[in-house]
Order: sequence, then C-alpha cells, then structure tokens
Amino acid sequence: MAVASTSLACPHFSGLRRSSCPKLDSPPLSISTAQSFFQNLDSHLRLSSSSPRNKACRPVVAMAGSGKFFVGGNWKCNGTKESIGKLISDLNSAKLESDVDVVVAPPFIYIDQVKSSLTDRMEVSAQNCWIGKGGAFTGEISGEQLKDIGCKWVILGHSERRHIIGEDDEFIGKKAAYALGQGLGVIACIGELLQEREEGKTFDVCYKQLKAFADAVPSWDDVVIAYEPVWAIGTGKVATPQQAQEVHVAVRDWLIKNVSAEVASKTRIIYGGSVNGSNCADLAKQEDIDGFLVGGASLKGPEFATIVNSVTSKKVAA
Repeated sequence: MAVASTSLACPHFSGLRRSSCPKLDSPPLSISTAQSFFQNLDSHLRLSSSSPRNKACRPVVAMAGSGKFFVGGNWKCNGTKESIGKLISDLNSAKLESDVDVVVAPPFIYIDQVKSSLTDRMEVSAQNCWIGKGGAFTGEISGEQLKDIGCKWVILGHSERRHIIGEDDEFIGKKAAYALGQGLGVIACIGELLQEREEGKTFDVCYKQLKAFADAVPSWDDVVIAYEPVWAIGTGKVATPQQAQEVHVAVRDWLIKNVSAEVASKTRIIYGGSVNGSNCADLAKQEDIDGFLVGGASLKGPEFATIVNSVTSKKVAA
C-alpha cells in the first residue's frame, strides 16, 4: 500500500476524549509507526472482522448492527387537534420504504386521536412515563395506562427531561426497567452537553448514562438507543456524520464490552439532533447509525417521510 508522505498527523476526534496523539509540531512519524497507530485506532473503533458489515458481494444494507432501520418522530409539546389531524393525513398518504420501523410520539392528550387514525404502518410512542405503577402521582402517566391506550413505545432519558425537569441517570434507568416490564419498547436517550464535549467528556457522559440503563433493564430486546448531543437538539446545529459515527461506534463497543456482542449487534443505535430532510441521507450512510429520532422535522409529514426513506442511502454494493 503506497503512503503519500512519511509525515502523518493524528486524526482529530473533537470533543470525544483527549488523546495522547503526537502534537503537530512533533517529529514526523515513520511509516511503520504510522501504520501501527492506524491499526490500533481501527481496532478500538471498529467491530471484529466477523461483523455483518464485512460480508458481501451483493447489495446489502450498510449497517453495523443487525436490527431494522428505525425512525421515531418526537412531536414534543406541539400540536392541536387540527394540526395533528393534518399531520396524520400527510403521514397516512406518504409512501414509506418497507424496511423501516416507524414510530411517532405525540403529546399525551393526543395519543388516542393519533392511535385511532394513524395507519398500522406506524406505531405510537409516549414521550415519558412514570417510574412505577400508577397512584397518587399528580401529572404522571403509568406504563399500564400507556399500554391500555395502545402505545407500543416510550421515550425515556431525553435531555429535556434530564436537564430541564432534573431526572437523573438512576431514576431514568428505573423508569426504563418498569416500562419494559409492562411490555413497552424503550427509546433510551443519551448525549452530552456542549461544555462536556468541549471538555473531551463525550464518551464518559454517554458511558455513564448507558451504565444506568444496563444496571436496571432486564433485557435489551426492546430497547433502542438514541444518541442525541444536547448541543444539537433544536438548535439547528447538527453533528457531522463523522462526529455522530464516532460516538455510535463507541456506544456499540461499550455494549460489546459491558453487555454482550449479541446485544451490541441487535440493538439499534439511532441519531437525534436537528435531523432534517437535507442532512438525513449523509447521516444514514454511516454504518453505525441505525436510524433517527427526529424533533421539529417530524411535524412536517413530507419531510418526515424523506427522513424515513433515507434508509435507501444505506443500500450499497459491497
């Protein structure tokens, strides 16, 4: 393999972890040292050579994991009966790729309206639920109630719940365990603040949040992990495909080391943070991005359909 230059600089993984890479003004690396460095880097960032990504000689979906592409729409605290009726009509008439799991999460008070009028092509999620069985918990919704109304999923650990409402890792983990026990799928959100990224703590924050889920959940069979860098949520800023991919690889690697290789392969790791119809295709091309959790763009039926259909960007000739 030809090497264009014997002076190779260390790749920059901004905001992940401070590395011990040589400084740019250090003496040039030798070819053998450079090759050794990149081999070690590759072994830390990639899964083993037996991963599905290395099989091929036919059209495949370029996904590191084995799960189906997953796109969720988090409508947050938005909508009226009228606007949601129009959104449902747009979604019902949209042509969606068949090889995608599609979920929408309306506000609690509109779940019944959505459930009764949305086609079976899409499933319904709640945006939150209580930590246990219902009772004297004013303003809360229990997992049992969500199941009773027909919800299949619930979003837990979203940064707005963590940083505005004040839910901590342990509390969120217990919520996830209870929701799974009631037969709900869990969209488990993780992600770092801007200050944490700038301080090189991205991996550490995500690993800590993952551990809280791992310590609590009885099984990962119905868990989808949503990596959402907090600085990119609702800001118009979006992680570059490379930034998102780096974290998704690290999350999958954490699952391999701390749960199992099987769970790491099966668990969908989706990206959220200002995903829209313009950037979804480039993000979807990344091997470890298994789908999206969409905010504002999910309130626009045609644009949300574009994001769902970005699964086609994964289809490559290997």
